[in-house]
Amino acid sequence: MSLTDKLSMLMARPGGDNAQKDDVPWWMRYAGRGVGTVGGFIAIILGLLNCISIVLLDVGCLIAGIWQMLAGFIVIVCEAPCCCFFIDYVQTLSDKMETRPYWNKAACYVGLSVPPFFMCFISMSTWFGSGLIFATGIIYGMMALGKKGSIEDMRTSAANLEAGSGQPTSAPRANLVTNEQPVSFTGVPVRN
Repeated sequence: MSLTDKLSMLMARPGGDNAQKDDVPWWMRYAGRGVGTVGGFIAIILGLLNCISIVLLDVGCLIAGIWQMLAGFIVIVCEAPCCCFFIDYVQTLSDKMETRPYWNKAACYVGLSVPPFFMCFISMSTWFGSGLIFATGIIYGMMALGKKGSIEDMRTSAANLEAGSGQPTSAPRANLVTNEQPVSFTGVPVRN
């Protein structure tokens, strides 16, 4: 048994099917889960520091700190439910998020991380705490894009494009309409 198999067995969710459902590399899965877990804890701590800014009568940073702590808790619940085993609904929410596509997780994490920036832009704790949640969303977004093609596939595609044969319909040079006419400038309208 290899080291990666042992790590996968340790990181596997209890009660979940351990079959790999897609072709995302193992290191990217662990990076998303690790950055999400660590980033969630750091976001909670730095959100608490933002809440202390009420001493300076900065209500925007107080609301941003509360939002950041809530976002950090949600990310921890979704990525590491073992950290919150004392709350009943955590495993249910985590299982629901685990069945969702990666782009749903990416949109959720990016959507959770953006509002504190608008409320308390000058605070470094907002930048770092919410930035880690944003980075988790970016990692899941990259996982949603999928695996890159093999080098042979990319070479043949590039050769076909250079030769002009077999252009895919999604190429930037593909025509949208078969009967398109060139755009011409008719001049400035003349007043009567």
